[in-house]
Amino acid sequence: MARAKVQASLFSGVVYVLVIIQAAGWPIWPLLLASVIAVALIIERSTVLRREKIAPPGLLLGALAEARQNGASAALLARLEGNSPLGRILAAGLRNAKFSRDLMKESIEEAGRAVAHELERYLTTLGTIASIAPLMGLFGTVVGMIEIFGSSTAAGNNPQALAHGISVALYNTAFGLIVAIPSMIAYRHFRALVDSLLLDMEQEAVRLVETIHGERE
Repeated sequence: MARAKVQASLFSGVVYVLVIIQAAGWPIWPLLLASVIAVALIIERSTVLRREKIAPPGLLLGALAEARQNGASAALLARLEGNSPLGRILAAGLRNAKFSRDLMKESIEEAGRAVAHELERYLTTLGTIASIAPLMGLFGTVVGMIEIFGSSTAAGNNPQALAHGISVALYNTAFGLIVAIPSMIAYRHFRALVDSLLLDMEQEAVRLVETIHGERE
């Protein structure tokens, strides 16, 4: 009985959504596409941008301990590079540890720029969706207003066309905001998270350079 009620509720919800889409008219389809892309990007970034996955705790100490015992071996460098983005930065530094401090820092900065680009992937797309979704909703509103004014004839207003124009105008405005608000929140969250992760990795890289060149134990 409970399962039947759940299925009936889901069916009713799907029917209600389809009715709204039909009432909103064709301008809502680009918004639906934008919403699907936004949800996919939010899920993907939530999976990728995990702190323990990007900058595992204790990775630097473990790498330094092994480097002191066996040196910057090829096995250690390969393991670091396959571990995480922070591992790739540390591997770049250890690979050039025998050179000067400036050259070591330069190699770390090059690896850091590549890691930063990887962490920021898709954030521009998500921010763009958050910015243009209200405009897409406004476009639907304009289309609805055009239909409203187009419903006027010499014989009077066409009630059916008038009601459809109002539906198009209101539903598209609302759906544009529904897409934009969560997308903007997610974009701001991921932007702040990436900045925090980059700062943490920068501090770990500085510790590596200072330890290798004898300025810190």
